[in-house]
Amino acid sequence: NNSFRFDRRLFAADVRCSIAYCDGLFHAGVLTRLESEKIKNGLITLLKRADFDRNYFDDSEAEDIHSFIEAKLIQLIGETGKKLHTGRSRNDQVATAFRYWLRGEIEEISKILRKFQQTIIKTAEKQKYAVLPGYTHLQKAQPILWAHWCLAYFEMFLRDRERLDEVWRRTNILPLGSAALAGTSYEIDREAIAKDLGFEGITSNSLDGVSDRDFAIEFVNSCAFIMLHLSRLSEDLIIYASNEFGFIELSDAVSTGSSLMPQKKNPDALELLRGKAGRVFGHQTALLTTLKGLPLAYNKDLQEDKEAVFDTCDTLKISLKVASIVFENLKINEEITMKSAEKGFLNATELADYLVQKGIPFRSAHDLVGKIVLHAISRNCELLDLNLREFKNFSQDIEEDVFEFLSLEQTLARKNQIGGTSPERVFEALEEAKQSLENE
Repeated sequence: NNSFRFDRRLFAADVRCSIAYCDGLFHAGVLTRLESEKIKNGLITLLKRADFDRNYFDDSEAEDIHSFIEAKLIQLIGETGKKLHTGRSRNDQVATAFRYWLRGEIEEISKILRKFQQTIIKTAEKQKYAVLPGYTHLQKAQPILWAHWCLAYFEMFLRDRERLDEVWRRTNILPLGSAALAGTSYEIDREAIAKDLGFEGITSNSLDGVSDRDFAIEFVNSCAFIMLHLSRLSEDLIIYASNEFGFIELSDAVSTGSSLMPQKKNPDALELLRGKAGRVFGHQTALLTTLKGLPLAYNKDLQEDKEAVFDTCDTLKISLKVASIVFENLKINEEITMKSAEKGFLNATELADYLVQKGIPFRSAHDLVGKIVLHAISRNCELLDLNLREFKNFSQDIEEDVFEFLSLEQTLARKNQIGGTSPERVFEALEEAKQSLENE
C-alpha cells in the first residue's frame, strides 16, 4: 500500500490544491474564516519547510503523500487541521493533485521540445547549402538538402507539441468535489475552485472523475510519439556517423571511445536515445494493461499510474536535452555528402522527367531510363559521364541540354513545389519555422 517513496513528488501540487479546497470549504460555510486562515497558513508553512529542508520527507512512515501532508498539518496547527478533509476523499484528492502536477510537466516538456526545435533550425542554418543523398528502403534515391532533412524532424516535433497541447486541455479538468465516487454532500463551489487553480473546467460525472486516467495514458502516448521520433532521428545519425557513410562528425561531448579498440568513436548518446524509446513504450503498455479491466470507480490498481508517468517525464526531459546537445555538437562533412549525392544514379528520375518533357509517356520514359542506367553500370560510370552519342543510341529525343538538366544543382532546383527540397523552398521553410517559434 505504501506509495510515499514515489508519490511524494506530488507534494507541492497536493498542498496547493488543498489551499484552494480550504477556500471552498470556507465559502460553503464548513470552516470559519479563522479556521480557514489557520489551515491555509499551515499549508503554506509546509511548502516553505519542504523548500528549505532537504530531509523533510525522510524517515516518514506515511502511507502516501496525502496522509503525510495531513499528519504534518495537524502536527503544526492542531485539531483544526483535521477539518480540511471534510467532504473530500483521497480518491478525488489524488486525481486532482495528479492532474495539477501533470499539467505543469506538460508545459515544461513543451518548452524543452520547442527549444530543441530551435536547435534543429540553428543546426540546419549553419550548413544550409549542404547536400546529401536521400533514401528510400535505405537505398540511395534522390539528392536533398541537409536542411530539408532537419525540417522533416522539425515537422514531427511540431505535431508532437500539438498532441501535448491537446493532452494538456483534457488534463486541465478538475475532479475535486467528486469525493469517493458519488459526489460531495457539502455546498462546495467546484467551479470557483477550478478557477482558483487554473483548471479550464470540472468533471461532469463523479464516478468518472475519480477513476479516469485517460489523461495519463494520453500523456504517455504523446511522449511515446516524441521518443519514437527521437529514436528515428538517432538511427539516421548513427548511420550517417558510421565509417561507411562518414556524413557527420559527432563531438566527444556525445560520443565515447571503445574500452578495447582505440580507433573507435561510439555514438553512445544517440544509442541511448534510441534505447530509451523502448522504456517509454513499456510504460504506455503498462498503463493500458493496468486500466483495461478496472470496474468503476476507484481501485487501488490506479496507484500504478504514478511511477509510469513519473519515469516517462524524467526520461523524456533528459532525452530532449541530450538530443539538443547532439545537434549543437555535430558537423556535416559536406564534401563527402556531396560526392555521395553525385553517385548512385540519384538523377535517374530527372532523366525520366526530361524525356517526359520531350513528349514521351512517363512509363515508357521510365523503362528507357532503366536501360540507360544499365548501360552506365556496364561502363562503371554515372549518367553525366555518358556522352550525347550514347544517350542518342537510346533516344533521338535527347539533346545537349540533358547535361544541365541532370546536374545536381538543377535536380535540386526543380523540386520547387511547396514542401520540396529546392534551396528556394527549403530556405523559405526554414524562415517560416523560425518565425513560427518566435511568434508563439
